[in-house]
Amino acid sequence: MTNDILNSLLKEYEKKKLQAEQDAENRKDTLYKKVPELANIEEELNSSAINMAKNILMNDNYNIRKEEFENKIALLKLKKEQILKDLNIPSNYLKPNYECNICQDTGYITDENYKTSMCSCLKQKLLDYSFNKSNMSNLYKENFSTFNPNIFSDEVDVAKYKFNISPRKNILNIKDKCMEFVNNFDNPNYKNLLFVGNTGLR
Repeated sequence: MTNDILNSLLKEYEKKKLQAEQDAENRKDTLYKKVPELANIEEELNSSAINMAKNILMNDNYNIRKEEFENKIALLKLKKEQILKDLNIPSNYLKPNYECNICQDTGYITDENYKTSMCSCLKQKLLDYSFNKSNMSNLYKENFSTFNPNIFSDEVDVAKYKFNISPRKNILNIKDKCMEFVNNFDNPNYKNLLFVGNTGLR
């Protein structure tokens, strides 16, 4: 079941990532049509990057031309940033708006040693799923403040309930114990609670 949930979440991540990147491309296309100079700079940047890669592969005076390529790319980027600034457009406008910038909506991150690990956002989604499945998502309405002891009988019936106190008195005692447990939750010397009974009992 966990693998099914994880696979389902990863499919959602893939859709979000593709959508964010497509939206960025749409913004870029619209802006470049309005400001052709930006499109020209983009073409020059791509061309410079390709030429730089070719020189690396061919080892054709790469060390000599490396600084030339790097300077040209840096100047083009500065020119692009200045145009965006003059248009009052933020520098990240042309970048994808990922829901999670840490993993860029992949669900995983890679450290400097190329070790891959699950991103905190994906971990949280798995925790949220488990939390919802446990019905604990209703804590805002199912808690001590909304507890109503009047739904329990005030009748003492030892033969029926196996207690010499009423169900209401018994549940109030249980509530007190539960509250005591909660208030001492961080106390390592305090005992845990164990609930037993047939399925469906409340």
